Amino acid sequence: MQDRSALVSNARKSILKGSKSFAAASHLFDRETRERVWLLYAWCRRCDDIVDAQDHGGALGIQEGAAERLALVREKTALAFAGRESGDPAFDALGLVARETGLTIEMARAVIDGFALDAAEWQPHSEADLMRYCWHVAGAVGVMMAVVMGVLPDDEDTLDRACDLGLAFQLANIARDIEEDDAADRCYIPLDWLSELDIPPGEQMKPHYRPALTRLVARMCETAEIHECSARIGAARLKGRQRWAILAAAGIYGEIAREVAKRGDHAWDHRTVVTNARKLGFIGKAAWSALRPVPRSCIARASQRRFSRADLIALAARNPA
Repeated sequence: MQDRSALVSNARKSILKGSKSFAAASHLFDRETRERVWLLYAWCRRCDDIVDAQDHGGALGIQEGAAERLALVREKTALAFAGRESGDPAFDALGLVARETGLTIEMARAVIDGFALDAAEWQPHSEADLMRYCWHVAGAVGVMMAVVMGVLPDDEDTLDRACDLGLAFQLANIARDIEEDDAADRCYIPLDWLSELDIPPGEQMKPHYRPALTRLVARMCETAEIHECSARIGAARLKGRQRWAILAAAGIYGEIAREVAKRGDHAWDHRTVVTNARKLGFIGKAAWSALRPVPRSCIARASQRRFSRADLIALAARNPA
């Protein structure tokens, strides 16, 4: 098994290649937290790539054999928590950060269940289904990240807020990537939403449905904003540099959702990105925000949240992946 420095180095390369936005925010953490965040990210990225046959995101590979790849992820994750060498530095990274912070295999399984939904070519039927998917692939990651930052496992409300940040991130990603997902025969827009606006499943990207699609995506971006505000409440309880990093990440990812909503019918003419200059702007703004109380307007917005972490865990229990 590689030593810690080698695992951290590999994890750093992974986040720089896989998520420039999160990589930028991660440098605001103190060194210990930053390295642990990288280690956890490396596992998340590697699991996603294995199940989807990708290399740090991008175009999906051949999807045949997804069930076998999912089984491999479960097997290597179990080895990591057992303290055994997995043969893959990203899984060894998970084992290392779990030993250092107290992450549990149950937390990891919640994330893997999201990959299982993708492997089964699943599509949400309702908003509750959409949020349950976001819980698995991002909200549960937010909980793990919070524990890595030192949040106690019994601090339920702060973990709820960490989950909300993951939900906001994922909703922004879905809104931005609708065209890319469509090209890969995937759709995360609830079938109920499509039906409400008479959009036949699988035809959401056709030009004459664009105005209706724009309305649905605005709804998704609004939900992302609500969860982002909720996450800002939890961020106020973190240590200084951790608070700064989380607020910077929230601002950067929140800008993705805001830009998609602002571009309306033209949201998918080209991929929505946040430039390096704008990222620096959000990092500076986050430094100021970290010194001030959460705005009352954000607290009021957060109260509009429709699904709590407990709700999503209950949904997942009733409909196991």
